[in-house]
Amino acid sequence: MQAVEVKSFLEEKLPNTQVEVEGEGCNFQLNVISDELAALSPVKRQQQVYAHLNPWITDGSIHAVTMKFFSSAAWAERT
Repeated sequence: MQAVEVKSFLEEKLPNTQVEVEGEGCNFQLNVISDELAALSPVKRQQQVYAHLNPWITDGSIHAVTMKFFSSAAWAERT
């Protein structure tokens, strides 16, 4: 599995969300930029992302995922 696949898939499934993905194979680090997700609790944020990734986690295509969440303003300050 490639990072670009994960990025495209999540951006399609999570409207108004930008996803920066690092890693390849079965381990990925996600920077998720979304004002909507940033407003949720940390657990709710992760649940939103895992809901879409679970089929790939279940079949072993993805083994490990780490996530950081940013509002668009917080992301703009970083870059």
